[in-house]
Parts: sequence; C-alpha cells; structure tokens
Amino acid sequence: MSRIAKMPVTIPAGVDVTVGKNDVSVKGSGGLLSLTHNVLVKIVSDAGKLSFSAANDSREADAMAGTMRQLVNNMVIGVTKGFEKKLTLIGVGYKAQATGNKLNLTVGYSHPVNMDMPEGISVATPTPTEVLIKGADRQRVGQIAAEIRAVRPPEPYKGKGIRYSDEKVAIKETKKK
Repeated sequence: MSRIAKMPVTIPAGVDVTVGKNDVSVKGSGGLLSLTHNVLVKIVSDAGKLSFSAANDSREADAMAGTMRQLVNNMVIGVTKGFEKKLTLIGVGYKAQATGNKLNLTVGYSHPVNMDMPEGISVATPTPTEVLIKGADRQRVGQIAAEIRAVRPPEPYKGKGIRYSDEKVAIKETKKK
C-alpha cells in the first residue's frame, strides 16, 4: 500500500467533509471545494479522520489511494489556511497593479497586459514589483501563477521577467568576440 495513503487525514474543527457516492466535498471558512471520487479508492470516515485504501490489489488502485489522500488533504488545508504564491517582477519599468479581481501588468510590451482573476482567487500587489496570489484551491492558485509568469518569463541573459519569489534563474554568459 502507498505510504502516503496509510496516513489518515485529520479534519480540524470548523471543517465539514462529506463523502458522497461520486464526490468528496470539503466546506470550511475558506469556501467549498469538491473532488470527483475515484472508484479505485475506498474512503472511510471515522472520529474526525479520513482513511484511504485501495479498492483492489492493482497497482493503479494503490497509486490512486495516495493521490486521493493528498488531494483531499490539500482541500482541507485550503479551506482552513489557504494557499498563496508570490511572484516578483524584475526589470526596469516593470510593475503590477491589482484593482479588485483584475491585474494590470506593465512588463516591457507596447501595451499593458490586463488579466481577470477567476472566482475564488484573490490577487494583491504589496509593492509594484510583487504579486501575491491567494486562494483555497491549490491547483488553481498554481495555474494562475503560471499564467501570470508566462506573460514575460525570465530571460537567461539579464534575468528580466516575471519569476516566482523563490526561483533562481541561471544567468548565461554573453557571447565573446
């Protein structure tokens, strides 16, 4: 059995987990998240803990048990604490401005780039060169951060562009005559 699936998911106070026939729903102060239940995984709820096990002895069921456990654990963390990604803009004149659910990026193009944030995702700019993305769904927060980064990815010669705050960009040496 998967080592990840062996660990039960503890449900904190204030979080309501509903295991239905086709889906798993997690409701908390951060919102409501749901996930389609996989038939290869058995979910058992007892005394504030969720246990996951493979429905049969196949390799796919074993792997899916660990995957489902981690996805549900991320949902529980998301509705209690939430997830966040921080992006940094490096470059002369590069700046970002968040107003409501819109993000306006000025990153060296002849026009500003405007992006609308989906429901459940909030964006903030503590400084003009930092973008902070927050939300309850870990996958959506990461996807939005990747889409913002793709507007102007860091280039390898000067390091200019949009990067994650903890990302290290290897700077290449320029061509010599």
